[in-house]
Amino acid sequence: MPSSSGPSIDTITEGGRVTQVGEGQEAEESAPSVMTFGAPTVGEILAERYELVEHINDDSAGRQVWRGVDVILRRPVAVVLRHPGGDSATEMLQAAVAASRVIHPNLVGVYDAIDEAERAYVVREWVDGRSLRELTAEGPLDPARATSIGHAVASALAAVHATGMVHGNVHPGTVMISDDGRVVLADARTDGADSQENDIRAVGGVLYFALTGHWPHSEAPLHGATAGHGRAAIPDAVRDANGGLAAPRQIRAGVPAYLDDLTMDLLDRQIAPPSSDVLTAELSRLDVPADEQYLEQAGPLRFTSDSEDERTPLSPAGGRKVVLGIAGLLVVALVGLLIGVTTLRGGEDDPGGQAANPTPAASDDAPAPAPAAIRTLKLGPDQVRVIDPDSRARDEFDGIEKVVDGDQDEAWQTDSYYNAKFSNLKDGMGILIDLKQPQTVKSVEALLSNRGATGHLYGGAADQPSTSAGDKSLVQAYKSNQIGPTLENHGAKMVFDGFEADQKYQYLLFWVTDLPEVDPGRFKLIVQEITVQVQ
Repeated sequence: MPSSSGPSIDTITEGGRVTQVGEGQEAEESAPSVMTFGAPTVGEILAERYELVEHINDDSAGRQVWRGVDVILRRPVAVVLRHPGGDSATEMLQAAVAASRVIHPNLVGVYDAIDEAERAYVVREWVDGRSLRELTAEGPLDPARATSIGHAVASALAAVHATGMVHGNVHPGTVMISDDGRVVLADARTDGADSQENDIRAVGGVLYFALTGHWPHSEAPLHGATAGHGRAAIPDAVRDANGGLAAPRQIRAGVPAYLDDLTMDLLDRQIAPPSSDVLTAELSRLDVPADEQYLEQAGPLRFTSDSEDERTPLSPAGGRKVVLGIAGLLVVALVGLLIGVTTLRGGEDDPGGQAANPTPAASDDAPAPAPAAIRTLKLGPDQVRVIDPDSRARDEFDGIEKVVDGDQDEAWQTDSYYNAKFSNLKDGMGILIDLKQPQTVKSVEALLSNRGATGHLYGGAADQPSTSAGDKSLVQAYKSNQIGPTLENHGAKMVFDGFEADQKYQYLLFWVTDLPEVDPGRFKLIVQEITVQVQ
């Protein structure tokens, strides 16, 4: 996406209050006033719609940032003004127009761009929070949170790139984290001097910065990433005696090998980067809740393509990705050690190879049966249905079979609502899963398109008629048998594994009470896939 050469919209904390400013770099005290003639005032209403409430900051590029209110929609907005208008504000307005064409939950929404005779201004979404640069001032982030932020940035870029545009201004000052945890990318440029490849490599820079607190200026010369434009305060990366970039794992402990590899490969100009949608898919695979272990994700890192059989390694064989090889050697060594210990014990006490005090075996007792293997059920379209007790129209049922078709690109979705509580029209909606017969269940996983939903899992012994009254009776009966904890404001992958080992289930209800926000002010549930593991 083309974007302006001016500073980016960022956040700073003033007196304990989080506010939004241009790049977070105020003009020096000796700098001339940004506006004199035609300067805005508190209470002024622009375009008969946007009331100026509080002057937040002047920046060194000749802009003022104000907190305002859209008096028609009654929502807070950020108003970025530049004086004079006309040709001097062309780039800022062009960037706003381009940005307004892409609607995505991880992009700052742009509402309006107006050029008046003496000043121009852009009206955009107001985001309470902090920039990534400020967040890491308290110390590097844990790998799970760094992955989540990288995933959000890549997802935003994928939306931008799908239109053929370039963002061109991805760095720790334009990545913002709101108070409710939402990650948004702000302030695209309009000079047209960048490329989609540089956008993608900048995601590597964002990951590196989140993991280490340092920005890899020289190693990965990204557009606008050098000192200047408000970035001089970002510490440069740690380097060896030859100027080589130190990997995150060399700087701090606890960074998983595959996340380290991904970050360094994105910054390596000798390795062709993936497309933004492929990178988003890979980061989505790694973006798991903080309480889940990275161990299950270990192994050679691969980017996800359209076909599982067409996955290609991130780097050539023999490169940095040796996690499985090391794990295999450790297993072999452990088995050898156990065998050696057993042999030594037998050799010390009994020339015949038996232990000195063997445990007598009961000849009449049969050996304990081996536990059944865990497997994933193949669910058919007749094994899932929508539960919607508060709807008489019952018009949100189409496509439910897509949650069990094995294709994550196909999904079932609800209508859109204006808040997470189904516009206060419903207590919730859900999906009933019929396993056809009582089974020992190990886990249920629901893959959603967006994070932020609140989900519950309930068990039951019987179905009810597919009517509003039947659904209401079913939900009331099932709620007394909750399985595992409620997953509040959760990630896109919800895993329920709190099953009793000695209890079998035939019916399971995945129930959602809070919807994720898919676009600013638009909430809906999009379920890509549901999988059930049994034993």
